Amino acid sequence: MAPQMEFVSKTQHYLKVKKPQLERERRARINKSLDTLKELVAVFQGNDSILHMDKAEMLETAVKFIKTQVRKPKVPATPIVPIDSFRHGYMNAVNEVSRVMAATPGMNFQLGKAVMIHLGSEYNRLSELPTPVQSEEICSAPMSPASSGYHSDEDISPAASPAPSTPVWRPW
Repeated sequence: MAPQMEFVSKTQHYLKVKKPQLERERRARINKSLDTLKELVAVFQGNDSILHMDKAEMLETAVKFIKTQVRKPKVPATPIVPIDSFRHGYMNAVNEVSRVMAATPGMNFQLGKAVMIHLGSEYNRLSELPTPVQSEEICSAPMSPASSGYHSDEDISPAASPAPSTPVWRPW
């Protein structure tokens, strides 16, 4: 007589062969991830003591470490770039020069115009310098000497503002 082949259902095969195999693979993935987490925390903490802990202690230490990192104040995403800060200060100075010249009685129009043209061309030269970090607009400074707030007489409508009682020097 030939040995009789025993019929094994899919369920029995799964329970006997596949399930233990899948469980071993799952535990291997968990252990691999725990080892990676352990190494990362050790590097970021600068302390190798976590490498010698059991899994539960290591997870507790990792959770505490992550919580302390989340609570730390964050560095601004867009740091103030020194060249942007300089441009902003330069525009403030140009605006002040324009204001002082406009308020100075007897100011020579041609001299004032030459000064403002020079300051404007220097600002344009500054604007061509590369910015190391593309930052969002940090300040609301005017972007050119022409936008300093002083406008030529033809730009001002009579209804918008009263005419000045004394002639005022305008840089353009």
